[in-house]
Amino acid sequence: MRGTFFFFAGFLSTVLSFADLGGEAVGPPDLSLRNEVARAIDRGCGYLLERQAPDGSWSDADHPALTALVLLALQSDPQERHAGRKAEALRRGYEYLIASAQPDGGIYRIDSLKNYNTAVSLLALVAGSEPANVEPARRARRYLIAEQQDFGAAGESDTPLDGGIGYGSRYQHSDLSNTSLALEALHRSRHLVEEAGADKLDWDAAIRFVQNCQNLPESNKQVWVSGDPANRGGFVYYPGDSKAGEMVLPSGRVALRSYGSMSYAGLLSYVCAELKPADHRVVAVRRWLESNYTLDENPGMGAQGLYYYYHTMAKALSLAGVERLEVAEGKSVRWAPELALRLMDLQRTEGHWANDNARWWEKDPILSSSYTVLALAYLYPWL
Repeated sequence: MRGTFFFFAGFLSTVLSFADLGGEAVGPPDLSLRNEVARAIDRGCGYLLERQAPDGSWSDADHPALTALVLLALQSDPQERHAGRKAEALRRGYEYLIASAQPDGGIYRIDSLKNYNTAVSLLALVAGSEPANVEPARRARRYLIAEQQDFGAAGESDTPLDGGIGYGSRYQHSDLSNTSLALEALHRSRHLVEEAGADKLDWDAAIRFVQNCQNLPESNKQVWVSGDPANRGGFVYYPGDSKAGEMVLPSGRVALRSYGSMSYAGLLSYVCAELKPADHRVVAVRRWLESNYTLDENPGMGAQGLYYYYHTMAKALSLAGVERLEVAEGKSVRWAPELALRLMDLQRTEGHWANDNARWWEKDPILSSSYTVLALAYLYPWL
């Protein structure tokens, strides 16, 4: 069993071993590659530290999630460099984040993307492990739980959208991207619940929503769902909508296309909901991800959302305890070293990362660099 896995410095004030994550015994670490990854993280953190605004925020002060991602990234450095510079930046960043908390418990600045901003901010508050973070984090938990959607008859899963969480209005649909972030934030912050049975999400309803986004006929009976080899087991954005579009099957049926980033978000959601690795829904998404394994693009989306794809891939596979993927033609790959090399190749001279494709804000080097530093931190222990 190799060493220990530091899941963000101070994230849960505990150290998790590979056994805690379901990891397998592997050979000795590749110290050379680890050192290179640590240097890439160091350079990325240095770039981020230089770009904090006077108010403590990063990138866009209207969206606290961007600052929260930087705070997470800065705390993920396995070699703890820039310690002096980081301490002041973290202090100012958390002051901005806490000042963004609203009377309803949400953490947002404008009436836009409220749940997204709150979920990512909650992750950062938990990572900070400061006493001042506890009450804002508890209130953010309660806010997210109240945002779980229930259309139709109250308390019944009578629409495919029930149980999920959307961008921030109870009159908007749920989606898997926001739901996966919210489930992760609630899972990470569950130690903050003070009384048994209080502050409780309907996890069964959440799991049903997640499976309603999966191309798996055994557990999802919606008309768009397909078990064809190209889509079976993968995920779409929300029930009835795929950002990867549609495809006409040989039978003439129209199926929604599964795609990479949402399929990793689906796996992450199942992990946070504590489904077992042998659960048929988990097995199915694992098989889709293995069949569509690539680091050249976000499968089904090309360059769109590429850094979100890398970030979610590293996080989901790490937390699922997956060291190897059984990809096409019976080949077994260790995804972490391959992803590490790919991400280091993409690092710019100034130390940052940015997508040439503007979809989902990824031309913003603050966002893409935060995603990438976090991805490198997740894969570091697997090298």
